[in-house]
Amino acid sequence: MPPSRRRPNELRIIGGEWRGRRLSFPALPGLRPTPDRVRETLFNWLSPVVQGARCLDLFAGSGALGLEALSRGAAGVTFIDNQPEVVRQLRDSLQLLQAAERGEVVHAEAAHWLDSAKGPYRLAFLDPPFAAGLAAGTLAALAGAGVLEPDSWVYVEQAAGQPAPIAPEGWWIHRQGRAGAVGYYLLRTGEAQ
Repeated sequence: MPPSRRRPNELRIIGGEWRGRRLSFPALPGLRPTPDRVRETLFNWLSPVVQGARCLDLFAGSGALGLEALSRGAAGVTFIDNQPEVVRQLRDSLQLLQAAERGEVVHAEAAHWLDSAKGPYRLAFLDPPFAAGLAAGTLAALAGAGVLEPDSWVYVEQAAGQPAPIAPEGWWIHRQGRAGAVGYYLLRTGEAQ
């Protein structure tokens, strides 16, 4: 079914075990899944590292990024979101996919959760509501939380018109792109190569 005929509040897994599977997400203001084209690009970039990785999906929302990672072989994903409807739907989606043992859904504010979070995670997805202005502060909090492996990957999504995120010390922007209203960045931690 072409994207124009997709129901509102529905996302499609685009690769891996659940390729083509459609899942619902709550109709809440500002809640939008990462576009299919952006996810395809991102997971092409991540193909060498997603298999067997532990992932963190901050501001999980529709769950598109974390569910895509699970579909492509991630060992586990911790989904963080502060909206009860989102948390319920993510848990329902994991049950539907028979993947509840590989996904943990936490009802919390991302920054507060990072204060006491435990890792390590190989991949982190950071896609806050664009209008909230949370990307820079959460990126800094993630860098200081000590939950990432020494050589990790961090995806940041924000409105296309905003300047590129400032990489925390010791991190660097590995790749970046733009698709319509979305600017997206893949950061690396550790040694630049």
